[in-house]
Amino acid sequence: MKRTAVYAGSFDPITNGHLSLVKRALQIFDKIVIAIAVNPEKSPLFTLEERLEMTRIAVRETISESERVEVDHFEGLLVEYLKKRGANVILRGLRAVSDFDYELQLALMNRYLNPDIQSVFLMTDFRWLFLSSTIVKQAARFGGDIEGLVPRIVAEKLKEKFSR
Repeated sequence: MKRTAVYAGSFDPITNGHLSLVKRALQIFDKIVIAIAVNPEKSPLFTLEERLEMTRIAVRETISESERVEVDHFEGLLVEYLKKRGANVILRGLRAVSDFDYELQLALMNRYLNPDIQSVFLMTDFRWLFLSSTIVKQAARFGGDIEGLVPRIVAEKLKEKFSR
């Protein structure tokens, strides 16, 4: 039986911190599904298609075992998506205590909705403790140097978005 974990989020855009977490999770799981959430209540900078494309390219270019990583999307409840995928593990990253409070609430709600679902938390590498998609977008919007914080494809797409 393959151990599959689903790493869900908006990934607007994916960062090197996200990819670092996926690389480390591959030491524990046989397969990681990066599941990009479609949330009608959010207004992402990038379309779903752009986020899927950037994430797929970033995985191919930065993860040596990219064949063990799948990029997909979902709408609705994450626990329903996991059931559809035949997975029972949600992978989440933690940067700070503030992340833990929010992630604990999500994990408990997911457990309530489906007691067979396990949430696994990995601490972010020290190098990426400060990093978030929001911070990257803000820096890029005002012309900040984001090289080394995001994959090449993301840096290019952010430049395109903000040069208009």
